Amino acid sequence: MSWTEVVIEIARDHAEALSDALMEAGALSVSVEDADEGTEQEKPMFGEPGMEPTETAWEHSRVVALTDTDADQAAIVAEACAAIGLAAVPSFTTRDVADEDWVRKTQSQFEPIHIGQNIWVVPSWHEAPDSNGLILELDPGLAFGTGSHPTTRLCMEWLEAHPAPGKSVLDYGCGSGILAMVAKKLGSGDVAGVDIDPQAIESAKANAERNRVAIDYYLPDEFAVSPREQQRFDIVVANILSSPLKLMAPMLSGRVASGGALVLSGVLARQAEEVAAAYAPFIQLSVWKEFDGWVALHGRLS
Repeated sequence: MSWTEVVIEIARDHAEALSDALMEAGALSVSVEDADEGTEQEKPMFGEPGMEPTETAWEHSRVVALTDTDADQAAIVAEACAAIGLAAVPSFTTRDVADEDWVRKTQSQFEPIHIGQNIWVVPSWHEAPDSNGLILELDPGLAFGTGSHPTTRLCMEWLEAHPAPGKSVLDYGCGSGILAMVAKKLGSGDVAGVDIDPQAIESAKANAERNRVAIDYYLPDEFAVSPREQQRFDIVVANILSSPLKLMAPMLSGRVASGGALVLSGVLARQAEEVAAAYAPFIQLSVWKEFDGWVALHGRLS
């Protein structure tokens, strides 16, 4: 089977509406790209983890619609443009898409990730580049956290730089469970993870089993009535978002044992002071490291 892509360059104001209209008109899938990609005018769009960017398209956008080869591409484009009230049908180009092994092609986009000094995040279809490293077998999935995002990387690097053999660790907002697994593989003793997303908890449990580490994962309501209800941890790490982190300051600080460490990320560099201020009544936080505009905050409970 083969397909044909329809490529339309259009202003940002129409990109999202045209994408939806193309799907209604018979496109199999639609994506929006930066038409200035690879030039000095290229503009990245970023949002915090779990949040959408403020803009949903680029000022100069490229809409790419996948269609069956035998479809009438001109009719699809015309119908979509009419549906959103465009007075004139923009010019477009088409390009053939060869039949491929899409599973293999998708897998090829995910290579092992090297983090810190000795950590490797390795998809299941790859061999570990360094068999003596700290190896995490983790496939890309729906739960946030494969080590590719700066905030996850910062937390992993902090854990590697501050090994705590035999100590207890809480990963709050655990996503895929990657931070809890790093802590456990670095020798931590009692390790637990909490997340509000049931799918994340299932993913984290499966990842822990795959990596042969014993970690308890909970939804918040389960955690609140578990034997850990009043437990304080030697290390509490939370890679979430700045706004919920500020709201959770009393709760997260209250989970840190005397002399224990609190590590926060999901915080943009410009947000560091306001997040630290929210925790100031409980624990003094400072920036440990910055990477790609994101920071990790840390501090110890006296």
